[in-house]
Amino acid sequence: MAKFIDEAKIHVVSGGGGNGCLSFRREKYVPRGGPNGGDGGNGGDVILVADENLTSLLDFKYRSIYKADRGEHGRGKNQHGASAEKLYIHVPVGTVVKDLKTGSVIGDLVKHDQTLLVAQGGKGGRGNARFATSTNQAPRRFEPGQEGVEVELQLELKLIADVGIIGFPNSGKSTLISRISAAKPKIADYPFTTLVPNLGVVSYGDGKSFIVADIPGIIEGAHEGTGLGIQFLKHVERTEILLHVLDLSPMTGRDPAEDFEIMNSELEKFSSELGKKPQLVVLNKIDITEAWDRSKEIEKYFSDLGIDVSKISAVTGEGLDELIYRIADFLEEFRNTSDEEADYCNVSE
Repeated sequence: MAKFIDEAKIHVVSGGGGNGCLSFRREKYVPRGGPNGGDGGNGGDVILVADENLTSLLDFKYRSIYKADRGEHGRGKNQHGASAEKLYIHVPVGTVVKDLKTGSVIGDLVKHDQTLLVAQGGKGGRGNARFATSTNQAPRRFEPGQEGVEVELQLELKLIADVGIIGFPNSGKSTLISRISAAKPKIADYPFTTLVPNLGVVSYGDGKSFIVADIPGIIEGAHEGTGLGIQFLKHVERTEILLHVLDLSPMTGRDPAEDFEIMNSELEKFSSELGKKPQLVVLNKIDITEAWDRSKEIEKYFSDLGIDVSKISAVTGEGLDELIYRIADFLEEFRNTSDEEADYCNVSE
């Protein structure tokens, strides 16, 4: 399995422009032969391209310097130098591009084939033929090509998914995504089994689907770097809704209500916008008798908060079909609400 890398630093250099040419024809009756120096070609641009076939920034671990070619120099006989080819660098969809020195965001590539010009090639210089006038028929003036641009970039990948699955380690997130999609995450009974986010496509109805992401390693103190959460909290920002999985098993010694509050506190501390994302709450492991009995008490806790919950067993599959359609309905409702708010905001006064 390829290693998941979601941050990278690269150095890009656009191509310099070719120099203009100083040249004269050698013809009788033409003053000093007449100027015929051609222009230099433009240097190559450096352009980032979003590619849905890439899922990691791993390639940039092995190559971090990208340099476009220089434009050709102008030549005599009014021959212009050829412009250099553009240099295209492919990055995963969801890549945020920042200026490493200032930290400012240059662009956000969220669609396949979306492009971003990060370093423009230098302009080619003009040859002396460009400077001929009626009073100066033998100009010796020409221009050098402009130098290329050097930029240090910070690339950050934020996975794009409709639904982000959150929950404490061993709550059953990986098992859930493996049951409702074709994703095959590593599953074992110890903390931080999942070391990378997992993406899966959930199909339902007549050819409909949505994308889910299992976000690992978020525990208490994650926003400060505890556990693995600070590495992956940013991936939750792209999701439209959150699926909060709580472990009902009494064997873990955990309190689902307390876990719910801790997790939401971590989201809020990392980003106020993240803390406002709509959530669906899922009570997992109801195949265990003690957990099923415990679910009634937990349901009441959430009912008092005005939150409906779904009860499932990711292991046996109980309640998964109902959960999938509930997620789909919730997504549709959320999108319709968002569209209405956008229309309201766009109303001309």
